[in-house]
Amino acid sequence: MDLRIFHKKDGGIVQLVDKEQMEEWPIELPLIFIEYIRDKKIDSYGDAKVEKEISAYLDEITKDIAIPRFIGVIQGDDNDEIVLALTRIEEISRKNLDMVRPIKKYLDDLITSKIKKIKDLASKIEKNFASAERKKKLAQKRKIMRDKEKLFLEGKINGEEYALARKEYLTLKE
Repeated sequence: MDLRIFHKKDGGIVQLVDKEQMEEWPIELPLIFIEYIRDKKIDSYGDAKVEKEISAYLDEITKDIAIPRFIGVIQGDDNDEIVLALTRIEEISRKNLDMVRPIKKYLDDLITSKIKKIKDLASKIEKNFASAERKKKLAQKRKIMRDKEKLFLEGKINGEEYALARKEYLTLKE
């Protein structure tokens, strides 16, 4: 197996799979790999220069391998391959949406597909994105509501301001 090696200041090394090896992986695995390294590993290396080099390498993988392979499959003629890829991506999107975030902008073409299964899977993935965005907005509103409630209890804002903030929060929650 080919490896890409990054040398740390303390003499240690970080080894990552080489891009050429990733070309043989199923189309969703490079996306998973990239997000796993970004979210779980990159901060643990303890070397800013290596972290920057690895981040650049991950961007390179995204640009050269992950996205082109995904586009190649979804724009291809093999509907079974498209369905299989979307099925795996939909499963991943339910567990960790951040792993499939780079493909979000390519879903629009699939949602308008004439093939029902492809259309349904793309719609499910899109709904997962919409749900995550809604949860994010709700969390922001919840934080604002807590702050307003605290200010109201301290007497720093009047009941009208509190009621307005509460109404906005409850409207979004529904």
